[in-house]
Amino acid sequence: MVSLVPGKRIQSLFKINPTAILQLGFWVMLSIVMMTVDHRYRYLGGLRDVLGTAIYPLHYVMRMPGETKLWIGENLSGRGALLEENARLREKQLFFNVQLQKLTILEAENRRLRSLLESTVNMSERVLVAEMLAMDFDLYRHHILLNRGRQHGVYVGQPVLDQHGIAGQIIRAEPLTSTAILITDANHALPIQVNRTGVRTLALGTGNFQELRLPHIPNNEDVKVGDLLVTSGLGGRFPRGYPVGTVVKVAFDPGSPFANIVAKPLAQLDRIREVLLLEGQPDALQPAPSVKEPAPAAKEKEPPPPPKPREPAPRTSPSGAARPS
Repeated sequence: MVSLVPGKRIQSLFKINPTAILQLGFWVMLSIVMMTVDHRYRYLGGLRDVLGTAIYPLHYVMRMPGETKLWIGENLSGRGALLEENARLREKQLFFNVQLQKLTILEAENRRLRSLLESTVNMSERVLVAEMLAMDFDLYRHHILLNRGRQHGVYVGQPVLDQHGIAGQIIRAEPLTSTAILITDANHALPIQVNRTGVRTLALGTGNFQELRLPHIPNNEDVKVGDLLVTSGLGGRFPRGYPVGTVVKVAFDPGSPFANIVAKPLAQLDRIREVLLLEGQPDALQPAPSVKEPAPAAKEKEPPPPPKPREPAPRTSPSGAARPS
């Protein structure tokens, strides 16, 4: 059998050394004395500062592996979290931008409806608010489709207005929708008059949303740039006194008896969204006042017949007997 014999190093570890015991006791006692003196009298503060400053690089070097690992972990995981948060914030920004666009549209629609409401307050007639569904994009065909029809009281010839003035009239009424022709349509004519002077004429559409042509006005008529044009009420289709447009051009042609006059509609026909329909039939033309026949003159009285001549009384004699004449 193999005998187990302890080595010298192992024997030296478990060998009782009186010198080592004395050294350990000395250092323990020295530590106790130094702690007591530092606690009571604060004599070792400077020494502690010097030792702390001396061993600080060692502490830094010892903490470096752990801090490096923590920094790498935070940066790697933090970058992914930042990318995810950035994508989430971009989605929120896109959503808020869409909502902001809707709010802008609602704000503009609110302004239009408020202006329509303010215009209806100033009207004595009843009105029906209609919204445009579609528009004919033909260059000279200015027709719009509205979301009101015969079931809502719409009829052919009904005047159409916006918050600024006359826009057109209904030309076709269906059960749920209707079609209106704008005053700038090339086939539309509107009886108007100059508000300042009362000169009457027609406002003809030109196919341009910004132009109306006023024909048949003589060169000697008093028409100026800036004059307001209103409906004249002739024809019984449009009520009298509603604004139509303003004169923007007056040109006199010596070779023609009529002036070349152009007006701009007040209604925003190229940006129209909601319109007003005047309810009820247009104002009827007032009948001409009837002239009463004069009372027949009294018949002249016939002159009375001339009086008959009186016969002379018979003469009497003194004796009382009648004497023949």
